[in-house]
Amino acid sequence: MAQEQKQIYGILAEFESAAALLHAAARIRDAGYKEFDCHSPFPIHGMDEAMGLKRSPLGWIVGLMAFGGLFLAYLLQGWTSTIDYPLIIAGKPFFSYQAYVPVGFGIAVLFGALSAFFGMLVLNKLPQPWHPVFYSNNFEKMSTDGFFISIEKKDEKFTVDHTTTFLASIGGQNIELLQGDRVE
Repeated sequence: MAQEQKQIYGILAEFESAAALLHAAARIRDAGYKEFDCHSPFPIHGMDEAMGLKRSPLGWIVGLMAFGGLFLAYLLQGWTSTIDYPLIIAGKPFFSYQAYVPVGFGIAVLFGALSAFFGMLVLNKLPQPWHPVFYSNNFEKMSTDGFFISIEKKDEKFTVDHTTTFLASIGGQNIELLQGDRVE
């Protein structure tokens, strides 16, 4: 027989401004929390450093894939013109790499763009159709004028009482326990 119970997912706290959110993120990082996220209606300069986030590997992924696409384009064109179907056209050598530049550039851009799109999705864990903050009615104003921090239950330092007290001490308002229904 299924019995419904409320499961705790984390705690959500609202802050009064972008500066307060930035300061709170740095305080949470310094306190040793790892599984937290900041939510604001616009990007905040310096938030990555305040949260202690590492630099994104997306640039390296895009660069490597673009060079890989360029290499594959040159390889395919070189193989077809020198081995598979060699023709002498206008007295040029079989492997005339200068003629391969437009196709190589196009394939490099294509591979780079596709790896940027799919890499961004994977690194940002998207699509994410459900998140514990969606249980909060207060979170609706995040898209217009709300600044929030959510700390997830899976964080090693998370306890309901200590985390709630800590968020209140750094300026958190409307502190809310994120709970949802779970059928067992």
